[in-house]
Amino acid sequence: MNLSELGAFLKSRRDRIRPADVGLPAGPRRRVPGLRREEVAQLTGASVDYYIELERGGGAQPSEQMLAAMARALRLSRDERDHLFALAGRPLPPSDSPAGHVHPGMLDLLHRMDSTPAQVVTDLRITLVQNRLASALLGPPPATTGWTASFLYRWFTDPAVRAIYPPEDHDHHTHSFVADLRAATARRGGHDPEATALIAELSALSPEFADEWARHDVEFRRSDRKRLIHPELGLLEVNCLNLYSEDGRQRLLWFTPAVGTDSVAKLEMLAVLGTQNFAP
Repeated sequence: MNLSELGAFLKSRRDRIRPADVGLPAGPRRRVPGLRREEVAQLTGASVDYYIELERGGGAQPSEQMLAAMARALRLSRDERDHLFALAGRPLPPSDSPAGHVHPGMLDLLHRMDSTPAQVVTDLRITLVQNRLASALLGPPPATTGWTASFLYRWFTDPAVRAIYPPEDHDHHTHSFVADLRAATARRGGHDPEATALIAELSALSPEFADEWARHDVEFRRSDRKRLIHPELGLLEVNCLNLYSEDGRQRLLWFTPAVGTDSVAKLEMLAVLGTQNFAP
């Protein structure tokens, strides 16, 4: 652990980020082009005093979650993120964990989508980050890690997860999830330990998954028309669109209202409701 170098590295990365790059107003009397320290603290959820102390080369060793938040706030590349963790004396988190690296370009797009629900997920359907409207529409991501954080895993092991979709749509989503998983597994090379372990676990726990997996259907889920049940707004019809990273391991999902339905007005109301009345 080298907190002195960590502080210098954080300052150098902060100096190159403009407020507009992370969705913040420039504001008056800005003497430097980069972010202020209090702005980085705001973006990462840290106290201002804590972040100032880090840049000075002191303070407590940052947690994995705090380092991931800093990497995202400062739009670090994968190499820069790895360097940040090394300076802090922390092992790199698994790529499929909620603290995993998020493609900076996807983060930029996500923060520009302030009027539509959007999230970045892995190809194994673990949510890495999502905006406020996605939390209002879909609920917060689980606090767990590993397999149990995957929506795909929970779809086949926790019946309550399916309540967000009408029962008559469940078969369609089951088929689509499994076909997409087979495509993702092939792109990983067919012998990826994370995907292989997930498939083995689901095959053992869910006869429904095992039967669907045996069909060998394959299809990347690039877009879909979905019906979602919101506890306050009722049924919404949305288009779910996907943008893939270069290696296919991450995707940006965003939801737009289906044209000609009352979901246009409902999604506008969602922005007003936020998460204040949301009941998981």
